[in-house]
Amino acid sequence: MRIVVGMSGGVDSSVAALLLKRQEHEVIGLFMKNWEEKDEGGHCSADKDFEDVKNVCSVLDIPYYGVNFAKEYREKVFSYFLSGYEKGRTPNPDVLCNREIKFGPFLNYAKSLGADKIATGHFAGVQTDGVKVYLKKAKDQNKDQTYFLHQLSQEQLSSVYFPLADLTKDEVRKIAAENNLPVAEKKDSTGICFIGERNFRKFLKNYLPEKPGDIVDVDGKKVGRHTGLMYYTLGQRRGLDIGGTSGGTGERWFVVKKDLENNLLVVSQGEDGELFTPSLLADGVNFIPGKPDEGTFECYAKTRYRQAEQRANVTVLGADKIKVDFERKQRAVTSGQYVVLYDEHNCLGGGVIL
Repeated sequence: MRIVVGMSGGVDSSVAALLLKRQEHEVIGLFMKNWEEKDEGGHCSADKDFEDVKNVCSVLDIPYYGVNFAKEYREKVFSYFLSGYEKGRTPNPDVLCNREIKFGPFLNYAKSLGADKIATGHFAGVQTDGVKVYLKKAKDQNKDQTYFLHQLSQEQLSSVYFPLADLTKDEVRKIAAENNLPVAEKKDSTGICFIGERNFRKFLKNYLPEKPGDIVDVDGKKVGRHTGLMYYTLGQRRGLDIGGTSGGTGERWFVVKKDLENNLLVVSQGEDGELFTPSLLADGVNFIPGKPDEGTFECYAKTRYRQAEQRANVTVLGADKIKVDFERKQRAVTSGQYVVLYDEHNCLGGGVIL
């Protein structure tokens, strides 16, 4: 079988390619460049990553290609990212990148190379019962990446292999080292892919105008100034510069609300009740195995990638809208992020928090 592997220059996708070659598939490496700007040091990390892909493919003795999707990324992912911040949301571009790029133009390009399937280095799994395809949780729950894949369709999931589904991160690095892959010790990339290591505020300032305003407590008393609501997120306690405000309780300050209409950042001292919510609404919901027959159902949900799964009851409100009621109130549920649903073994899908 001819399999095109999405290779990022990291250890995960490199080991995915290695494992597939061991299984005697015809493996082709494909590196995609989604961002063309250089960082603050004048370097383009994508160029270095492509060099790593070339070196790995040389060791594996497989062909490789590079493809530029920067135009598609700006139109389908980055524009959404900026629009979200303009609306006071905190968007997650990695979810859209998977749906719109890696399993969109990338998949189409792979098919033009004659691919029967594509593969990536995601920690996730796929399984089919002959009718539907299921997105399975990875063995390594600390690295499970189904949260970022929850918007994929049946068609997209039926086209992909996830070779790392039953491996831990430590096992992946061990395999890379034992097979002399030059990226065995390469650090994992963190943060938003197109920002890299540069300062987030400086980056965002290049695209959106700053709108400074007042920071007020929950009673409306001014306690400081903010540099722009787009730089803050619910639950944030660092970088507020109001620690010495007189008349307070001495506890830490937390962001509890962003008032876009009045350009106010609302904060509270201590883990105020306003920071916790029993429920949420979400739209743009994708149900991976299909929309459930019942109007309500019980499952697990999480509103952030690193959050533990929480018991919840879900009510289907329409074709792509749901209400999620949690068993316990949840902290800092943030507009623009995703709520993702699970059962014991599978990712069921999810949507954008309203």
